[in-house]
Amino acid sequence: MTKQEQQLTELLTPTVEAAGFELVGIEFVRAGRHSILRVYIDHQDGITVDHCATVSREVSALLDVEDPIPNEYYLEVSSPGLDRPLFTPAHFAKVVGQIIEVKLAIPQDGRRKFKGLLTQIEDDMLVVEVDGKLYRLLMDNVDKANVVPVF
Repeated sequence: MTKQEQQLTELLTPTVEAAGFELVGIEFVRAGRHSILRVYIDHQDGITVDHCATVSREVSALLDVEDPIPNEYYLEVSSPGLDRPLFTPAHFAKVVGQIIEVKLAIPQDGRRKFKGLLTQIEDDMLVVEVDGKLYRLLMDNVDKANVVPVF
């Protein structure tokens, strides 16, 4: 998570929680005039379009007042979905034993992308089994990670 995403998470968490939802995570994708701020929310009873609209209004109002992003962007509020993004150590802990996809910021063993079974978490390392081989990936080096849905 970038420093800006951490600051936005700290800013938006109280507003999302006050609306009755969990802020799962934030992604800010820079693309010039088409940048996107994605806010992922969750609730024990699931997420509906109306929930997303409610949180979108609340978050939009806060962002208009605080103005933490100097350039134009689009705001998207959604549920984490089946391919749930993983942002925190607690998120990874919940999916031990499942297939995940990880993209690293800095290559390790000559690669940046790993897709395999998350077998365990050791301190600040993810242990992922890819094609029968175990890789220990530093959580601080994870650029993006998500659960791979199995059907």
